[in-house]
Amino acid sequence: MTTTDNINLRSYVDRIPFARHLGFEIAKFEGGESELRYTAKPEHLNTFDVTHGGACMTMLDIAMAAAARSDTPETGVVTIEMKTTFMAPSVGPLVARGKLLHRTATLAFTEAKIYDAQERVCAHATGTFKYVKRRLPTGPASANEMRPPSTD
Repeated sequence: MTTTDNINLRSYVDRIPFARHLGFEIAKFEGGESELRYTAKPEHLNTFDVTHGGACMTMLDIAMAAAARSDTPETGVVTIEMKTTFMAPSVGPLVARGKLLHRTATLAFTEAKIYDAQERVCAHATGTFKYVKRRLPTGPASANEMRPPSTD
């Protein structure tokens, strides 16, 4: 892996405030594949003391988006559609592996799975993402107005 790849790998999750808040770590971001690692904090558990489905869905969404972006990290993606199946309780340290299944000029078709420490599949998702141009910097020192990315 080159220095540029390491910078992309290290900074990918750091640029997503919600992923940073949950404590996701990215371990792979290349060749149409991604891998995220996560151990839920007590406040991320549901009433059954397993990782909340919303945290799992976020992990799957980010794993699929990372897989879609891994070939062209300078391009952003937005989620168009996502389907999730919960297969077993997500307990303890978790790993999500995302894969880019097919790509067109504007769309990425992906899947991801969450595995527990025993490599059992806990959840599976498929998703469709639209490639978008990255936003220009915004804020008080910028001449660019704050706008969400266009999905046109």
